[in-house]
Amino acid sequence: MGEENFYPKLRQVDVFPAEFSGQKVICLRDPLNLSGKILFFPYPAFFIVSLFDGHHSFADIQVEFMRRFGELLYREKIQELANQLEEHFLLDNERFRQLQGEMIEAFRNAPARPMALIGEAYEAEPDYVKKMVESYFTPPEGPGLPMVGQKSGDLLGAIAPHIDYRRGGNCYAWAHKIMQESSPIDLFIILGTAHAPTPRPFVLTRKDFQTPWGPAETDRAFLAEIEADCPFDLYEDEFVHKAEHSIELQLIFLRALWQRQDLFQIVPVLCGSLHEAILKNKSPMELPGVSRFIAALQMAMTKSQKRICLLASADLAHVGLRFGDTEAPNRFSLQSLADEDRNLLGFAERVDAEGFYGSIQREKDRRRICGLPSIYTLLHLIGNRVREGKLLNYGQSLDAGSQSAVTFASLAFFR
Repeated sequence: MGEENFYPKLRQVDVFPAEFSGQKVICLRDPLNLSGKILFFPYPAFFIVSLFDGHHSFADIQVEFMRRFGELLYREKIQELANQLEEHFLLDNERFRQLQGEMIEAFRNAPARPMALIGEAYEAEPDYVKKMVESYFTPPEGPGLPMVGQKSGDLLGAIAPHIDYRRGGNCYAWAHKIMQESSPIDLFIILGTAHAPTPRPFVLTRKDFQTPWGPAETDRAFLAEIEADCPFDLYEDEFVHKAEHSIELQLIFLRALWQRQDLFQIVPVLCGSLHEAILKNKSPMELPGVSRFIAALQMAMTKSQKRICLLASADLAHVGLRFGDTEAPNRFSLQSLADEDRNLLGFAERVDAEGFYGSIQREKDRRRICGLPSIYTLLHLIGNRVREGKLLNYGQSLDAGSQSAVTFASLAFFR
């Protein structure tokens, strides 16, 4: 390890509490998944890691540990933790930056975006995945399988969760049943939620997306129409697509169920954080690039002769200890959360993008609505063309281990 690691600096990672073998621990997960592992630290060890901010030397960390715990911390223990983080590419140093550069270059040169969740969210065998997806349609939690020849209406857009299938698969099914039964769709514009930081508010990729049934083809001609009306680089952060799950999880449902002879194409869009607008108490449309991109996408949709469906891949609230709250959810707080979520979704049903955002902004995103960017974008894109917006299903997933909960919903919007 080099001299710079006497002032070790942790990368931006996901941090959350959990219980492991009866012991309360803090988990560190890499959003880029470079090592494929989650690290677990007891609270005293995590206190040390929390001081890996690039400003504390080993001596500084020893002093802070003595103040906090009244015990001597040996330099070797700090070095051991630094070595562990270094091994898993969690330190912001030259070794990480070299690997990141190599991975970005490899992804840039890859012919397609590979499956990131295979073996984790689903298996490689297509028939097995198809049966898994179909199981989520089973009543009463599911809506029943899509009916061949059934016409649910002229669908303009939909919202579906991106939580893991185990917890939210039935809720996915409500939106995907409507999509399968709607009038034929040639192109799905999938508005994914970017969970990694992105300097730009929207991130595109021209790559096809691999699935167990072969690639889902990206409509590069449609992307060219968007590019023509945007003066900034929409592919600057393309690498974020590699590990992001929110688009991939929708494609598995779509391809598992698709019965029509002609395969659909996709336009994969990752929507970045709108937290800056919340902090500055302004509309997201005032942020650089947001209104320009939405206008460019609207124009491309207007020019296209294809039958288009917009799909926002979005979860709702994230509450509890894992997400930084001081108290775990309980029966009463979850009921209150459901009431708040349904009030928020009322703005979505009415296709009120600014009302939807304003409801979140007024409480400073206290519930951590991770689907805000993709839902907000969807609502602006469908605008006044909607005849009816309808909440199809609402769900909550309580994780006792991390004493936290995530909420999600499926909605449909008809012309």
